[in-house]
Amino acid sequence: MEGGSIEIRGRTVDEAIHAALDQLGVTRDDVEIEILSEGRSGVFGVGSQDARVRVTVIGDEYDEDEEYDEGPARPLAATDLDEIEEGELEQEDEEAAEAEEAEEEEEEEEEEEASVATAPSVSEEQTEAAREALEHMLDLLEFPNLVTVRNVQRDRGTTNVLLDVAGDDVGLLIGRHGETLASLQFLLNACMGQTLPRNARVIVDVEHYRDRREQSLRGIAMRTADRVRRERRPVTLDPMPPNERRIIHLTLQANPYVSTESTGEGPERRVVVSPKAGPPSRRPSYGYRRG
Repeated sequence: MEGGSIEIRGRTVDEAIHAALDQLGVTRDDVEIEILSEGRSGVFGVGSQDARVRVTVIGDEYDEDEEYDEGPARPLAATDLDEIEEGELEQEDEEAAEAEEAEEEEEEEEEEEASVATAPSVSEEQTEAAREALEHMLDLLEFPNLVTVRNVQRDRGTTNVLLDVAGDDVGLLIGRHGETLASLQFLLNACMGQTLPRNARVIVDVEHYRDRREQSLRGIAMRTADRVRRERRPVTLDPMPPNERRIIHLTLQANPYVSTESTGEGPERRVVVSPKAGPPSRRPSYGYRRG
């Protein structure tokens, strides 16, 4: 018999062990021996008892602490190695992308803090002077008005003093596509050139016209980009002042399907939206791009 565990009896322990080794076909070094009973000789044969031992071949007993082995391991195939390598590369790419994104966010925060720090400070007296100057200009134009300071913004090294104008028939003050409002703002900044610090300017708004106009321009930009993406041909927009062209450029800056550029001279300068090289996608993505 080869392998296993048996219990066997003998007149003595040694006799039982030898018998077990003979039966198992192994040597004493190959087994573990447990003496269950050493036996006794009795008196004149009365009360005698055989020795009893359990002999177990080493390695054949199942160890509950060891993991069950279902069989020989299958050699790794080339596809397995590819999958392992691909998984490791994907994990490394994700970690690298997360690190890069965190670094970019940190750089943007630092740039924003630096830009705010370099923007000039505008005092309350200077802000009030700009408000009074605009109010006086509107009085000279015989335009009933109420001028208020909305806020003072510091961004990208520039400080903007935003003034709001409320009054009757504000359409006359705004003009076609905001041309009259832009001229009024230009004159006001020219008058305040000696009062406000360098890189500070006044923004004039009429009953939140600029906010509404900006939303309208963003809508125009996105609809135009969608049209260009579908038709795969450039589209030229109507002439716009510099601040409105900038909104178009910023709105489409990160759009993967179109690019923008300004063309023309003076009042006829306008934005051209052109398709980028490559096949169109079903779902456009809108972002910001400076042209």
